[in-house]
Amino acid sequence: MNDWIIMGGGIVGLSCALELRLRGARVQLLETGICGGQASGAAAGMLAPYSENPEYPDEFFMLCRESLNRYPAWQQLVRELSGRDFEYTACGSLYAVYHEADLLGLRSRMNWQREYGSSAVILQGAELREAEPGLSPQVAAALWTPEESHIYAPDFVAALKDACLKAGVLIREGLEAVQLKEWEQGIKAVAQGGEVFQGDQLLVCTGAWAGELADELGIRIPVQPIRGQICAYAWGEERTPLRHMVFCNQGYLVQKSNGTLVCGASEDIAGFDTSVTDKGIQRLLKWNKKVLPALEQAEPFHRWAGLRPSTLDGRPLLGRLPQAERVLFAAGHYRNGILLSPVTAALAADYAEGKEMQAWHEAFRPDRFGAATRA
Repeated sequence: MNDWIIMGGGIVGLSCALELRLRGARVQLLETGICGGQASGAAAGMLAPYSENPEYPDEFFMLCRESLNRYPAWQQLVRELSGRDFEYTACGSLYAVYHEADLLGLRSRMNWQREYGSSAVILQGAELREAEPGLSPQVAAALWTPEESHIYAPDFVAALKDACLKAGVLIREGLEAVQLKEWEQGIKAVAQGGEVFQGDQLLVCTGAWAGELADELGIRIPVQPIRGQICAYAWGEERTPLRHMVFCNQGYLVQKSNGTLVCGASEDIAGFDTSVTDKGIQRLLKWNKKVLPALEQAEPFHRWAGLRPSTLDGRPLLGRLPQAERVLFAAGHYRNGILLSPVTAALAADYAEGKEMQAWHEAFRPDRFGAATRA
């Protein structure tokens, strides 16, 4: 599988590095900051394709569902290789609605999702209160999906990095900037400090920064950062525990094993600005008390933001560039990078080995937006 250079050390880059290395490739991973220092480390870690992609079973949903199915074995592999522990909780989810009129849509979602691996049922009344005692009486019903889970992203990213190192991946962090100098006859990348990295193949996993290669490679890469703002509450033993991930049409709540309750996420376009704003957090505080009344007497102790790499059509860029046979893309995962990391790693390695892809994978071609527009 030759020598691979991976640009980007988020969860996608680390996952791809580990999979490529386990399949026999020599891998150098280049990160301008620290691994997991952008969207990956800021994520709430939900593995919830049924709750977060509720409309219909398109190609993106199929990709997310396949990745969810891979997660039990994938996280166990990372745990064993790294020797590190991290939270992985198969708690299931509840998607809450407030009006009887919403039940028709909830049933429609339940019916088609059952055809694609879900065993979801609608809970109401006493059955719902027993399942999640802290929910507001205003919640009329919820779709319970047992298959969904969540992971504590910062610890998982740290474990992934250790697994990569122990498997023999060369990881270089703190490079500040990396420029692609050659990609046709071979791969040559130069760090800001002048250090040169060479290989046979390139895998681009730079998330919201992937568009910086558009002119060099001659394709449109319409990836832009979407700022997601999140807050967390101290949720100790004196509080009624949240037993499931709880979603509604405005966001989510998820309790972590470290005693925090995470609420997210408000979104806005702010370029590469990761500052937290009162307006962004207030968007969360306006709705979350309606779901969980106990939040009326609580104040978030932590607030943070991350940049989610969004493409024009909301689908990631996955695959090899036809006009640049040495270049593969795995970027633009928007708010699903944590969920999609295992399937992305598997597909990237399959592409690297020249395996035939399924027809529906064409929906993620990295060159689907056409040629770059040059000044």
